[in-house]
Amino acid sequence: MSKARLIITAVVVEGRSQAEVARSYGVSKGWVSKLVARYRQQGEDAYEPRSRRPNTSPTAIDAATVELILRLRKDLSGQGL
Repeated sequence: MSKARLIITAVVVEGRSQAEVARSYGVSKGWVSKLVARYRQQGEDAYEPRSRRPNTSPTAIDAATVELILRLRKDLSGQGL
């Protein structure tokens, strides 16, 4: 059983306070609150871990530049360089 499932069960089913659950499992009260809120919104899907990957990457190289780099690499490799 995942830690998230244990924490959500302790708060929602057992009726323990979020602060008490956070102390007993050694996690922050904010994370417990976030898990419980997610459970109330999404139900069983809240038990699954979520990706930490950002939606955008502001420092990413634009597609045209990547295409140019790849084409130059291929041309130079074809010339034996």
